Amino acid sequence: MMTLNQAFAKRVREIIDEKKTTQYKIEQATGLYHSTMNCLMNGKYKASNFKTMALVIRALGLSLNEFFDSPLFDFDNLEIE
Repeated sequence: MMTLNQAFAKRVREIIDEKKTTQYKIEQATGLYHSTMNCLMNGKYKASNFKTMALVIRALGLSLNEFFDSPLFDFDNLEIE
């Protein structure tokens, strides 16, 4: 089981690897601070806001449907607090 934030970070890493891009490029495209992105990617936030998630997903060049279409986001795999 993982939290939504952990699943989000894992999915972002998968896509960064697939697209052969970097976290730095995502930070530049979103305007997010490096510290904010690090906290997001390391699960330091208990609950990320949707706006931040949407900015990252858009910077990855995906629709919301494409991003969340992953077994990582099946409710059976998520710990909902």
